[in-house]
Amino acid sequence: MSKSKFFKKVVSVIAITSFMVTGLGLSSSKSAEAITTSGIPNHVLVGYWHNFSNGAGDIKLRDVSPNFDVINLSFGEPTTVTSGDIRFTPYNATDAEFKSDVQFLQGKGKKVLLSIGGEKGEVQLVDTASVTNFVNSVSTIIDKYGLDGLDVDFEGQSLHLNAGDKDFKNPTSPLIVNTISALKQLKAKYGDKFILTMAPETFFVQLGHTYYGGLNSYVDNRAGAFLPVIYALRDSLSWLQVQYYNSGPINDINGKSQSMGSGEFYASLVDMLLTGFNVNNDPNYFFPPLRQDQVVIGVPSCAGAGNGYVSNTELQSALDGLINGKRVGGYNVSNKYPNLRGLMTWSINWDKYTNFVWSNYFRNYFNGLTPPTNTLNAAQISSSAVINGNYSLSILIPAFNTATSYKIYEGTTVISSGNLTAGQPSQTLNYNITSKASGSYNYTVELSDGIKTITSNLITVIVPSPGTNVLQAAILSAGDVNNGAYTLTFVVPKNNTATSYKIYEGMTSISSGTLTAGQDQVTVKYDVNNKAKGSYDYTVVLSDSINSVISNKIIVTVPDTTTSNAWVPNHVYKTGDIVTYNGSTYKCLQGHTSLLGWEPSNVGALWEKQ
Repeated sequence: MSKSKFFKKVVSVIAITSFMVTGLGLSSSKSAEAITTSGIPNHVLVGYWHNFSNGAGDIKLRDVSPNFDVINLSFGEPTTVTSGDIRFTPYNATDAEFKSDVQFLQGKGKKVLLSIGGEKGEVQLVDTASVTNFVNSVSTIIDKYGLDGLDVDFEGQSLHLNAGDKDFKNPTSPLIVNTISALKQLKAKYGDKFILTMAPETFFVQLGHTYYGGLNSYVDNRAGAFLPVIYALRDSLSWLQVQYYNSGPINDINGKSQSMGSGEFYASLVDMLLTGFNVNNDPNYFFPPLRQDQVVIGVPSCAGAGNGYVSNTELQSALDGLINGKRVGGYNVSNKYPNLRGLMTWSINWDKYTNFVWSNYFRNYFNGLTPPTNTLNAAQISSSAVINGNYSLSILIPAFNTATSYKIYEGTTVISSGNLTAGQPSQTLNYNITSKASGSYNYTVELSDGIKTITSNLITVIVPSPGTNVLQAAILSAGDVNNGAYTLTFVVPKNNTATSYKIYEGMTSISSGTLTAGQDQVTVKYDVNNKAKGSYDYTVVLSDSINSVISNKIIVTVPDTTTSNAWVPNHVYKTGDIVTYNGSTYKCLQGHTSLLGWEPSNVGALWEKQ
């Protein structure tokens, strides 16, 4: 997943709005206990919650959108790659606060899981000692916070197959065998109702249909490496949520190369899991289908969250095709899967960053499939940035609520109230505040259904004195692209506390410099040259001595203005090389020496179609 922690100290773009949450205290004499899986909906929305800051916005665990049924804590990570010793420490709460937040969500019927791994958390269980460390340390975290289960998100080199290990039903590679052992021990320890999910990339699952890593030294030894783990745990697996993003082209069961960016990509690769497929195209090694309720589709919640994002309507076309058994693009779904389990997204934070557009849409979609029961759920309140004493409060009323009235409080004073209609889709109320004097103001929202009342999260809005320096985000833009060259321009608002800046291309800092706090508006330009065809995203981070704040993100697309070199065999290609083959352009994903049979259209692990 796109889960890098590269903005360790980044705070929300609303740099001068702080959020405080009050919670239920836990008795020091009562330890948390794992909660059972009862009450999980037939169709779920699963989201990953960031235990770090990366520009998508910081969220207290209890403030996760009520649209999500299952929350994966991202991430538990090992002390070293091979130790098996997994650690997790809440980054924005004390242990007591975090336990309280977990219980708060569980009290609303949500399930909270520990997700292990991610982009930076490579885990290799190399021997029995590391297996024991893994089981013990994961159990400690689950017991400490009272979690409902475990999500396995092993990436990178965590799983790979030894040459000759070609039977996924009877693996011999130590990393695979030890991972299976560890997961079986955890499942046995906590029982049948313990939630166990997996979130591998397509490379580790569907690619195994065409290439399987254990065959020989000519195949990437990670290709399909999750298949033996899935197979061994299939009777204990709650669901598999493959990441259908950041993926190269993958062949479907008809041999057609499927690329990200369409409903057909999702429908065809999900159908593969539901119908079964031959591993390495060998009928002697058939991977049997998973149950419908064991399949969840993993997608990015917005364009900034990961490559392969598609519109909500395009994703819905895949869901409609799978559930109702109909054609999606050029792919025909021959069976109906009305019990398809649901959707997973990276991430809860990115969903909030885009004002819940993703989760609102698909919560309503699944609610339409299964008529919901109206319940009284708390509103979520947030604030815009403060400009000259003016700001706006936004109140999200969760869908299918029994609430028939609301009150907005500033401190203990009601500043606005009104009526609501019970059972409606989620809605947002906006309340504008103008000309506030400098100071600190607390806001909550109370919902009532005539019998009970429920209070929202608490936010504190700080209005600075006129002319007071505050940390404010830069405003970034880009000029026209000319032969791979363009200029990035960002404006630093006046009266800023920022003393330094960094310009990021994706996750990489490409320029940095110093600023003088408190000065008038400043404009900074940076020239980018000789960029190859492709899309590049940019942000600017401003920092003072305490905090950092991220700008808007822009995407610059560089068109193809040159003729790429034709692919040839027996040539050393490096990552990023661009070639043409059979009229299409491909980008090299990993360095290798080309061979006949490894043409770009045949090897999705090595080449990505542009």
